[in-house]
Amino acid sequence: MLSCSRVGHVTFAPDEPALRAQLGATLPGGTAWRCLRCGTFVLGAPALSGPASTAPVVPRGPEIRSKLILRLFALERFARAVLLGALAVALWRFVANRASIEAALNRDMPVVRDIFGDLGVNISHSTIYGLVQHALTLSAGTALLLAIGATAYAAVEVIEGTGLWLAHRWGEYFAMIVTSLGLPLEIYDLTRKASVLALVLLVVNLALVLYLIITKRLFGVRGGKAAYDTRLRSESVLAEAQRLAAGQNSSHPASAVPASAPDQH
Repeated sequence: MLSCSRVGHVTFAPDEPALRAQLGATLPGGTAWRCLRCGTFVLGAPALSGPASTAPVVPRGPEIRSKLILRLFALERFARAVLLGALAVALWRFVANRASIEAALNRDMPVVRDIFGDLGVNISHSTIYGLVQHALTLSAGTALLLAIGATAYAAVEVIEGTGLWLAHRWGEYFAMIVTSLGLPLEIYDLTRKASVLALVLLVVNLALVLYLIITKRLFGVRGGKAAYDTRLRSESVLAEAQRLAAGQNSSHPASAVPASAPDQH
């Protein structure tokens, strides 16, 4: 109902008379057609029509909840893209203005160190200071490669997040493959130096891979795409109408004319 209120109802008038009788209704206000998403009868002309085989497969129930879960994963990917994008911008600026940055640090760092020293903070032992000092030791080629890598990684996260947000099958495959390729490296990093953040990221990525494979039936798992599409159609309003129409036809069989038996006398 929430989806229909945001994007509108999806009504369909099938060509088959038995199905039209199930999906259409005559109300005091005029003809109404049943929405394929929420099941409500909506007054007015149908949005679509044609043979039942051409009816759109509209996500309902569990599939809508699945789309919401994918969008939560997509938001996490977009957050990563923002962080990586900021890192890429910083690296590109460092590559382009390394000499001026290094000169400014050499000029201003003693003053900054004294200010923090008066506050009782030794920034020489801070992580940020260590990262800055390490960056200054990088060669121009290494800094350029890091900038290119951060940019490419951010672009991959944007593509991954977009595919998950739209719930397109290509996006599900892309997210599953890209995330799977990074799992061995994440596990290796955890064996070297365990941290809460690294563990959380590993759990999130592993959960995404398993969720996509099991629920979306990627790479032929649980029958693959054919079984996935069959499940979607079996849960649709149209499939329910087809079952009702078939039940009515079976309860009202066509009258048969008995054959005349030959006279035995």
